[in-house]
Amino acid sequence: MNYPDKLIIGLANLWRMKLRSGLTILGVVIGIGALTSMIAFTSGIQKNITDTFEENDVFTSMYVTPVKADPSSIDLAETMKEGISSLDDDILDSIRTIEKVAIAHPEITFPARLKLKNKDDKTRIQALPKAMEQYKPYSDLLAGRFFSSDTAKELVINWRTLRSLGIIVKHKDIPRDFTENDSLEEYRILPPDSILGQTIELVSAKLDIGNVMKNPLKAATGTENVFTEESMPFTIVGILNVERNISAAGIKGGAIIPSETAKAIPRLDFTSVWDLLGNSGGGGQYSSIYVRVDDMQDLETVKKSLEDRGLNVFALADQLDQIRNAFLIMDAILGAIGAVALLIAALGIVNTMVMSILERTREIGIMKSIGASDHDIRTIFFAEAGSIGLVGGLFGILLGWAFAFAAQIVINQHILPNDELPVDLFYFPWWLVLGALAFGLLVSLTAGLYPAIRASRIDPVKALRHD
Repeated sequence: MNYPDKLIIGLANLWRMKLRSGLTILGVVIGIGALTSMIAFTSGIQKNITDTFEENDVFTSMYVTPVKADPSSIDLAETMKEGISSLDDDILDSIRTIEKVAIAHPEITFPARLKLKNKDDKTRIQALPKAMEQYKPYSDLLAGRFFSSDTAKELVINWRTLRSLGIIVKHKDIPRDFTENDSLEEYRILPPDSILGQTIELVSAKLDIGNVMKNPLKAATGTENVFTEESMPFTIVGILNVERNISAAGIKGGAIIPSETAKAIPRLDFTSVWDLLGNSGGGGQYSSIYVRVDDMQDLETVKKSLEDRGLNVFALADQLDQIRNAFLIMDAILGAIGAVALLIAALGIVNTMVMSILERTREIGIMKSIGASDHDIRTIFFAEAGSIGLVGGLFGILLGWAFAFAAQIVINQHILPNDELPVDLFYFPWWLVLGALAFGLLVSLTAGLYPAIRASRIDPVKALRHD
């Protein structure tokens, strides 16, 4: 008896018990569907986070500070007296000479108000050099361009900042129709081109030391205004693309201005705790410096060079292993839940096969009496079990995908706010599809092991006498 014949016999036996076989296969379908959808969920979240980090150069960038310090330390004030100072232009220039450093610039962010027409919004302003235009997300603007020089009075504004100013810029990935609520809240939906070229006022605040020294008591109680404001006009030349909530660009600021222009703006600098205790943000001194390499493989080499100079370096790429371990734990937990459903399905396969043996004892005896070996009988039952696993695995993957597709629609259309980019929370890589299929087949064959051995050990003489 050749293998194709054994497979045909096994399939014929399953077809003969259509209802029972169908219910058994359904158990495998549910188990595989649960398993694949849960792992696809964690894979989707991991892919979203990793892709966002890669788009924002997180894995090729690091931040340099003067020393490693613990802000909770009670000796922090004493540490400052011991000579800890901010980074300066000389250190910045020396960092730029390190091999493999693509770009290095001081981190400058400060609070400000943006005024456009009759609307204003409090936000954070980020200062960047023009050279950053070649890197994402600044190289992929929704509309317009990056500023023309480091001294230009030009501004690249965030899509969400414009929304806070009452303007919803049309976006191909965010279908948006004007509603009555938009009218009540005085929103306008405009094409990007109508925003570019408009003048926007940047209003910054600065601590008035003179007022503080004259009236320290009033300043401490808040009865004396210790801040002065200055306004500067900027031309909107670009609009940053809509970013995810986990995007670094969205956290840092609502608008970007040229770095040299920012140095001339009176402002409050609170980039870090050192800014509150030290003399930072003026006179060519900085609390931190952003350093970027072109290749992630060069990150560790550059980091070591910086640390050898006595500088403290923080790189989010160092946390990559911990992030991956967290996702592995999530995969294990959700996979275990899906495996429970698959285990129940395996018990169903065992039950179906054992019942099949009891019903076909005489048939097994006839096959043995006309020359079928124990190996032939085992192979027939393995073929039945494998067919259940294969068919159940295929339809289980389809069930998992269908569930993910339905969940995506519900999340994007009914749970996410209207102005959020659609998300793909489920990801089905090829290894998950093939792995789920192979796992379903393996579980089915394992479940069919005992029934196959039991069937092969039936005595043909007793089987022929079986009623």
